[in-house]
Amino acid sequence: MSYSAEINSLESNNSGKDIWQAIASILELQNQAPALVPVARNEHLPLSFSQESLWFLYQLQQDSSTYNVSFAFRLQGLLNIGALKRSLNEIIQRHEALRTTFLAAQNKPVQVIAPSLKLTLPVVNLQELPEKERETQALQLVKKEVQQPFDLTQDPLLRSSLVQLGKNEYVLLLSVHHIAFDGWSEGILWRELTTLYTAFSTDKPSTLPQLPIQYADFAVWHRQWLQGQVMDTQLNYWKQKLADAPPLLELPTDRVRPPIQTNRGGIKRFGLDEHLTQKLKSLSEKSGATLFMTLLTGFVILLSRYSNQQDILVGSPIANRNRSELESLIGFFVNILVLRTDVSGNPSFWELLQRVRQVATEAYSHQDVPFEQIVETLQPERNLNYSPLFQVMFVLLNTPPGKLELPGLSLTPLEIETPTAKFDLTLLMTETEQGLSGSLEYNSDLFEEATITRMVGHFVTLLEGIVANPEERISQSPLLTKPEQQQLLVEWNDTAAKYPAHKCIHQLFEEQVERTPDAVAVVFENQQLTYQQLNTRANSLAHYLKSLAVGADVLVGLCVERSLEMIVGLLGILKAGGAYLPLDPDYPTERLAYMLNDSQVQVLLTQEKLLTTIPEHSACVVCLDKDWQDISKESKDNPVTSSTTDNLAYVIYTSGSTGQPKGTLVNHSNVVRLFAATDDWYHFNQDDVWTLFHSYAFDFSVWEIWGALLYGGRLIVVPYLVTRSPESFYKLLVQQQVTVLNQTPSAFRQLIQAEQSGITAGELNLRLVIFGGEALEIQSLQPWFERHGDTRPQLVNMYGITETTVHVTYRPLSKVDLNHTASVIGRPIPDLEVYVLDEYKQPVPIGVRGEMYVGGAGVTRGYLNRPELTAERFIANPFSNNPQARLYKTGDLGRYLPNGDLEYLGRIDNQVKIRGFRIELGEIEAILATHPDVWETVVVVREDEPGDTCTELSRSKRLVAYVVTKTAPSLSTSQLRRFLSEQLPSYMVPSAFVVLPSLPLTSNGKIDRKALPVPASREGLEVSFAAPRTPEEEILVKIWAEILKVDPVGIHDNFFELGGNSLLGTQVISRLRNAFSINLSLHRLFISPTVAELAQNIEVLRIATEDEDDLMPDTEEEYEEGCL
Repeated sequence: MSYSAEINSLESNNSGKDIWQAIASILELQNQAPALVPVARNEHLPLSFSQESLWFLYQLQQDSSTYNVSFAFRLQGLLNIGALKRSLNEIIQRHEALRTTFLAAQNKPVQVIAPSLKLTLPVVNLQELPEKERETQALQLVKKEVQQPFDLTQDPLLRSSLVQLGKNEYVLLLSVHHIAFDGWSEGILWRELTTLYTAFSTDKPSTLPQLPIQYADFAVWHRQWLQGQVMDTQLNYWKQKLADAPPLLELPTDRVRPPIQTNRGGIKRFGLDEHLTQKLKSLSEKSGATLFMTLLTGFVILLSRYSNQQDILVGSPIANRNRSELESLIGFFVNILVLRTDVSGNPSFWELLQRVRQVATEAYSHQDVPFEQIVETLQPERNLNYSPLFQVMFVLLNTPPGKLELPGLSLTPLEIETPTAKFDLTLLMTETEQGLSGSLEYNSDLFEEATITRMVGHFVTLLEGIVANPEERISQSPLLTKPEQQQLLVEWNDTAAKYPAHKCIHQLFEEQVERTPDAVAVVFENQQLTYQQLNTRANSLAHYLKSLAVGADVLVGLCVERSLEMIVGLLGILKAGGAYLPLDPDYPTERLAYMLNDSQVQVLLTQEKLLTTIPEHSACVVCLDKDWQDISKESKDNPVTSSTTDNLAYVIYTSGSTGQPKGTLVNHSNVVRLFAATDDWYHFNQDDVWTLFHSYAFDFSVWEIWGALLYGGRLIVVPYLVTRSPESFYKLLVQQQVTVLNQTPSAFRQLIQAEQSGITAGELNLRLVIFGGEALEIQSLQPWFERHGDTRPQLVNMYGITETTVHVTYRPLSKVDLNHTASVIGRPIPDLEVYVLDEYKQPVPIGVRGEMYVGGAGVTRGYLNRPELTAERFIANPFSNNPQARLYKTGDLGRYLPNGDLEYLGRIDNQVKIRGFRIELGEIEAILATHPDVWETVVVVREDEPGDTCTELSRSKRLVAYVVTKTAPSLSTSQLRRFLSEQLPSYMVPSAFVVLPSLPLTSNGKIDRKALPVPASREGLEVSFAAPRTPEEEILVKIWAEILKVDPVGIHDNFFELGGNSLLGTQVISRLRNAFSINLSLHRLFISPTVAELAQNIEVLRIATEDEDDLMPDTEEEYEEGCL
């Protein structure tokens, strides 16, 4: 958008006083500027600020066509090739910018202006080819021209060629480099080419007036004017405006952001009809804003809703031609304004539009500072994989650049798809007679075309909602298209299956006893019970408990070791009509005390040897061993109870965010329908052998116990010590010929490792391996697939939570999944729904992260004695017609994939922010797990200092990766860091790597993060310690040790391998400048990252007569890591 165009728009819509004040301040500043006059050409002239930025980018990617500006026209009619060639050469002669090359003189780029330049106009003749082949060849030539890089050191900056298709049919190709051209220049080029061709084709001279100044004159003038107070005043505004800005707009991408920013791209074109366009213009006029501001506000809302961020920075070009002398010049004048919008507080569209209007008018008032100067002044933390300050651009062309019209010829512009993208996204809106047209340019290494197509649909839907109700809160503005609403809310959640739930768990077990009374039901070590024996014992216990007033919804504590008594006790409680509360004797005493006190159980089942370890309580104690003689006197018949499927079956305590566990209330119906809903997938039967591997206080045990006992299978209660030994457990699987195995991914990785060790023997008989309890790193399954294939056993990933009864989703796994790193958890099981919602409970689009909410028959009652927490986490279902229907707020992040599968993105409270970057630890773990020598890994954020065992909030956060290797115990930190650096941005590369023989697990088989050791201060370093030898090295070692919190620091230690990053690097550089009174750049630390190397650099700098600018220009530091 040009400044002049914006002024025209402001004048036409009676905009507010604040905008006119902004315009007045712009004009006043321009009036204070010195005269713009030609300068001498007797020496090389500097580049403009904008040119300098592109020149440095060119140094990084000399084979890139990203900054090519290309045009193609189909010409039909009588073409005067000589006049066309003469016209193009006259334009080159008129505009020095087009005959300029760029060289480095004394480490500074300079303009080299050729006094004259002869442009050729080659003609490629395709007339002899068949029509179809002719068209194909022509398109290939267009594509080749578009992708042909410029050599800025010697090429003309304007290229032209003709492709002849017929006697009077041509394709004209023109390409110019952005360093000499901008959007405004396009209009000048067409006007001048039209005028000159019209004259030259009739042998008339040019009627164009001579240009008073050239681009190089502007570059010198601009540099001279923008210094001192003029520069300081404007820079101070930008320093204040962009202080503490988020470094990255974290849009959800289809692929991991590459470690080095790429420019491969695509374009999605779309249009807004005339009706919507007029509505948007009317809305702008009513609000005293411009169409640019209205569209930008809509775009900001879209970006905020996609990224879940409320501080949105968008770049927008401004013509930067505020003087009449510049209006007729071809050149790269455009400047970039960074427009930062605060979206917080859930404002209405009207309110947000006023914020955007203020942001834009303030930016116009301070538009003269080149973007490059702002970047240099602010020194944002740099990364090679994204541009600084903003990654998304917005452009409105409300003054079309004009048309090329050549007499005697019909011209048709050809649409050129340039496969490049300068930013993550660039939204270009153009006013046409038919309405607004748009194009969304995107980086195709980040986004799929289908994702961008959906995004465009969301933008249009959002604009339609805005004009319909601008007073609506932006969180409620519609985003999803109608087909997507149908897909997300209906088709993918069409899981309203109903299953018979009129029988309780124990009643279904009793039916199974009738079918297979003599089959073995449960085994523990060398003991076993048949179904009939188990039922008889449980019946006796049930009658005994009923005599103690146990009945419907009465909680009975069960504190026993792994044994047959555990299953008897659990089943007896259910048969009495009560609900069991598992109290694992291995739990800490404090946790057991809390659970007993919170639940206030009246009866507690235990074993005699545990009596002295159970915390103080007031329950009636029944010992299943000591008291069994009395219990066994009770009736052996199935008891009759008044409990129904709506009564409690169990209460399981899970960890709470407040530090205190919370008890989840689960009914019989919740459990019964779980097995009915999954029966078509698993077909559990009496031939199955299951293991009770997990603690009965972990809800995975519910699946293990009843999956066996409701289908006539055999349940193997795994001794505790066997669960801690993968080798012993593997042996048990072989001996018992287990068919259904349920594991957390962490425990299964250890089982795979045991199998690979060669210690294990015998053939497994598994038909199913079902994962749950934590996120699955799919790469860890590669050795298993290589050995066992992917059909038998079938591996299945099931996401689930206690509050929604064990399992929620189902996803069978295959070898194909190894090609991806995402933790895909599949689709909801048949009687559940999963909605992915934003913080305002609105459905998010496909591909966008949000919190998962679960609805359906598995949603439990809530929490024991926690009505407020229950109300907070179990909410009314806004997508159901049933007023009683509820959704459970999981606290887990996920997103729907285009195929309808869900991807698990971790806990909300496992998201971390380090140095302003939002980081998904699971993403780092998934990439690290793909290293061929890495067996398993976990990444955590630590705030403790190396070698310290305490934590303080004041200490800086850092990422630490814990790694278990496959067969390479010597795997080095540098190898791991290099591996990640090639695939992840630098801010996601851990500062420390710790190699462990195995990862610690909790009693539930999950990774025990609290048990991970604090990294030693020199953890993983490959160089031996070497003490400082010189005073310079002494100072450096001291500074590094203080900033990195590492002691000792050796002179050959790498700054980044010690945990350094560019932010800490700026602290080091600042300290060194003060310590040695030298001008040292951050770039010097990157190329000399050891104490010894940096000390040598410092010594050279101190004795050199030239300063750091001559040795290493500051601008090189600025653009070495990527910019615009």
